[in-house]
Amino acid sequence: MSLAGTLAFGTACLAMTSFFNYSPYMAKTSAPASQWADAPIPLVATPQHLTGKTDLFTAGATHMALVHNAMIRGFNSIYQQAPYIDDELSSDFVQYSLTWASFVTSHHDDEEDNLFDKVSDLLDDKTVWAETHKEHEAFIDGVVQFERYLKGLSKSTELSADELLRIMDSFRAPLDDHLHSEVQTIAALAAHPRAPVEGSDAAAAAALVFKSWGKKTVTKAGVLDVVPFFFLNLDRTFERGRWAHWPPMPAPIRWILTNVVGTYYGNWWRFASCGADGSPRELLALERHAKKTSQTPGHAKGALTSAGENPTAHADEL
Repeated sequence: MSLAGTLAFGTACLAMTSFFNYSPYMAKTSAPASQWADAPIPLVATPQHLTGKTDLFTAGATHMALVHNAMIRGFNSIYQQAPYIDDELSSDFVQYSLTWASFVTSHHDDEEDNLFDKVSDLLDDKTVWAETHKEHEAFIDGVVQFERYLKGLSKSTELSADELLRIMDSFRAPLDDHLHSEVQTIAALAAHPRAPVEGSDAAAAAALVFKSWGKKTVTKAGVLDVVPFFFLNLDRTFERGRWAHWPPMPAPIRWILTNVVGTYYGNWWRFASCGADGSPRELLALERHAKKTSQTPGHAKGALTSAGENPTAHADEL
């Protein structure tokens, strides 16, 4: 075999080995036994599901809700698993958590720098985002503190669940409020006096603004990290599977972005809320803890009975 052939063969073998060892497609998952990534922050119901309306602002708000829900599942999966992260898992968990922060901050910046101005210009109204700007200011510093804490660890094994949850609790309420409120704000723009008439060229152009922005906001945050994070926290069974094929794209492309691109940082996605098929999965750290607990004398199998073992204990404090 020639040198070129040997290199090609070696590269192919390395790629296949990486795929089998790290791809989300190869991960063994199970359905959630009890608590899942829908708490402590509740998921956002889509306006289209609630109202049946299909105008451009209801559609735009619906797509925003679906993006926000991926963020919420990410937040919840970090919040619930943090108390059960051991030294073996800490490095990958820290990177998974930092990816969530990158997703949120990039999304926040992209709204402020692009979407908001375009919608304001469309409606000739600079006041429509006044409350949304205030909501952003209420939580973004907490996300920055969250990111700073994780990046400031000299080694991942120094991760303190108590400190991480303290930081998350400091901005959880305003983040919760914003992720729900912004969806309602966008949907309400359908009643704006200068909203484009449905079926008009202006309405088509406005719809394109939301579509183009939505298509880019996740990919520009990071193809190798945020994109797999997004797809692996995007529940395809949500609202009875109505959004199973959202966002619209060829199935092979979606599969590649999740399972091939997702191989690059494959171990990080073990903490995600959904499997490669988009179905809810048991959260890894909780599953491992339940197995350890079931093997400990005096504990019921899989039970999390004490206050210290309750992954949502901090959620009850506010």
